[in-house]
Amino acid sequence: MRRSVLLAALSTALPAVAFAGPASDAVKFFYVPAVKFEADAQYRDRFTVPVTKLFDLNDQATKKNPDQVACIDFDPGLDAQDFDQKTVSNTLKLSETVDGDTAQVVASFKLFADGDDSQREMHWSLKQDDGKWKVSDIASKTSDWTLSQLECMAGQDPE
Repeated sequence: MRRSVLLAALSTALPAVAFAGPASDAVKFFYVPAVKFEADAQYRDRFTVPVTKLFDLNDQATKKNPDQVACIDFDPGLDAQDFDQKTVSNTLKLSETVDGDTAQVVASFKLFADGDDSQREMHWSLKQDDGKWKVSDIASKTSDWTLSQLECMAGQDPE
């Protein structure tokens, strides 16, 4: 009993670092305990169109020219190639806004403990699909890009 009272007191005393709910949990998966590369085929079921189209084109480009950089040459969830896992894990803050079967999750974190350009703010768009939150887009507010707007021509034959 005493332990549950202490946990309840701690949970209300903690800042907004706590994860907001199921939509945030879908995003948290890509950051902790280890950062996962969103475009990896094993995570494809966690996404919806239009992002899955880009990932498919990225796969085609990789198969067509395995020695060349494909369309996605960075980690979209980090807006970077390099990072320190401990720093990402320790600084990650997620907040969500749910509107019916759509949600926006803002992930803010640092890539490294030091460095002025280490701070990131990523906006994840999610949709409910068969009772599960799936990612429909990722946008970097830090670098001003949206994943669904990136072009990937490497996997396509010229017309």
